[in-house]
Amino acid sequence: MNRYGEQAMEHWRQSRPQAYRELEDPQEYFTDLGTQIEQEVEARARQLAGTEPDGEGYLQRLGRLNNARLEAEGAVLRERVLLEEEPEQD
Repeated sequence: MNRYGEQAMEHWRQSRPQAYRELEDPQEYFTDLGTQIEQEVEARARQLAGTEPDGEGYLQRLGRLNNARLEAEGAVLRERVLLEEEPEQD
């Protein structure tokens, strides 16, 4: 399980315990989810980074790629991992 799967599993344990308990095989579910998230982050980061501008130096390129990755990762995590908490059960 990659770090995205681990992060999702921990979030669900704490914030979505009912949904977590209902999973038949949490290990498999979060392993698959982590792989999907990783692929989506990579695809979005490439799209956000765009093409290398003329005259871009190493540090500028590094900054552009890192910023694209961070932006993509944040968006995907908000959409796929950091889901709303379950309402309190009485």
